[in-house]
Amino acid sequence: MSKHRHIIDRLVDAAHHTTATTPFTDEYPDITSAEAYDLQDDVVTARVDRGHVIVGAKLGLTSKAKQVQMKVDTPLYGWLTSDMQIDTGEPLVCSQFIQPRVEPEIAFMLNRDLCGPHVTAAHVLAATEAVFPAIDVLDSRFAGYKFTHTDVVADNCSSAGFTLGGAAIDPSGIDLRLVGMTLEKNGQLMYTASGAAVHGHPAAAVAWLVRQLAARDRGLSAGHIVLSGGMTEAVTVAPGDTIVARFDRLGTIEIPCL
Repeated sequence: MSKHRHIIDRLVDAAHHTTATTPFTDEYPDITSAEAYDLQDDVVTARVDRGHVIVGAKLGLTSKAKQVQMKVDTPLYGWLTSDMQIDTGEPLVCSQFIQPRVEPEIAFMLNRDLCGPHVTAAHVLAATEAVFPAIDVLDSRFAGYKFTHTDVVADNCSSAGFTLGGAAIDPSGIDLRLVGMTLEKNGQLMYTASGAAVHGHPAAAVAWLVRQLAARDRGLSAGHIVLSGGMTEAVTVAPGDTIVARFDRLGTIEIPCL
């Protein structure tokens, strides 16, 4: 079995059986970032081959808080598939994940394609149909969330689930840098942040993603949902927990955990 096939099988099996594995860089420390994104493509293809479709993309490690938490200092990206969608009002079922964590994000829904090496935040905002308050559900396939940058890239950026708030907000006239947010777990305030925590501006984070994709002859499509990156550190959840994120001007999103 080839090295790449071994890594892909481990990641796919870990997700399918909800059983954590160890970082593959322990065995293959020479894997490059480019190779890791190739591995990611194959991990996502395994989901598509099971009948799911790509519905968007997500950014990771775009805030200093997340970089410090995960001891990784470079942003990264992954893909969202239809089986990851948790519809508004539906619960997060913890048994479907290995070690679920959640983080608050600002999500973009595009109304036109975005591609090319010169896309800026202004282009992203012009191509955005609506923004939503969102909760990103993470589930690293590596035990204890211990991984290197290449490990987590291949693991599709720990993508596992996401839910959007019930209100679609027109971003025109809103400075997303200044959108304040509070994150509560079981009624206790956990974190506060603003949109500026995400790459200086959430739309700038999405523009970074588009430029990265351009280097691999890819882009984003109209209708895609893009999670711009966690505004705070991720919070561990378990059955019985309730997570509430309150966003200034964007609304509130709540998700119960079963």
